[in-house]
Amino acid sequence: MTSAPGVPVEPPERLSRAAATRAGEDGRRWLAGLPDLVGEFLQRWELTPVRVVRPGGGASLVVLVTTADGGPAVLKAALPVADGGQEHAALAHWDGHCAVRLLRADPDRGVLLLERLHAAITLRSLPDAKATLEAVGVLRRLWVPPADGHPFTTVADRTERRAAALREAGTLPWAADLAPLIDEALAERDRLTAVPYPAPVLLHGEFRHGAVLAAERAPWLAVGPDPLVGDPAYDLAWLARERLLTLAAGSAAPAVAARRLSKLADALDVDRDRLRGWTVFRAVEAGARALAAGARADGELLLEFAGWL
Repeated sequence: MTSAPGVPVEPPERLSRAAATRAGEDGRRWLAGLPDLVGEFLQRWELTPVRVVRPGGGASLVVLVTTADGGPAVLKAALPVADGGQEHAALAHWDGHCAVRLLRADPDRGVLLLERLHAAITLRSLPDAKATLEAVGVLRRLWVPPADGHPFTTVADRTERRAAALREAGTLPWAADLAPLIDEALAERDRLTAVPYPAPVLLHGEFRHGAVLAAERAPWLAVGPDPLVGDPAYDLAWLARERLLTLAAGSAAPAVAARRLSKLADALDVDRDRLRGWTVFRAVEAGARALAAGARADGELLLEFAGWL
């Protein structure tokens, strides 16, 4: 792959795999055009590249840069996916409050310029109990009402698309043994979206320990939102399955998982039954998607977790 001025733009392996599995032909075209895209914005925004962050994430290319005045920043080019595209709007709404600060954006091209945080230090570097305590504090401040006329999709609309894909997956031969779990997940989603949530808030969408980084101006700031609006329990459901490998390796995993749900619900004043329902749906949906993509170990672990609940 060619290079942008001053930095080789070779996407990390994780991103290359995700582009093919999540965005298909559009993802492959996006990968091929990455060097030109990065080079264009380095010049347009007068940035000096430092290096591509590796291993990086599965949804964007991140390049450490310095601005024209010598300040540290991050250039982020996001993989085009169906549910994405509003990260800039969420970051602008939070305006640096408990989240990374947005410096510049070209949302039509999926490119953001962000303040630089300590990418190597996430909440995963802390013991689980301490990390969860810090995560709860960040989430509590992120959940704010969206602005009038906001562009964000709702939990009901996003999960309708994902439920349709899960329902279709359930008809395939490899999913025959999963039918009871898939049926339960779909029933929970239908129950939880049957009546609009009375006080919807702006949600991160992919909140987990790895999405909270150490910073200079605050101890911890959230990054990488896939924002939507609705029930806070939907956001908390991702945190409920944190460090799943460790949880699965311990004794009495179902009981530990149940206690974790209760503690998280109490800490953020979220209805435990709604949290359980969204956790089941999100785990089953993600697990079935992983199996379909060939990630058997990940998929089976997520489905096992859902079964505990």
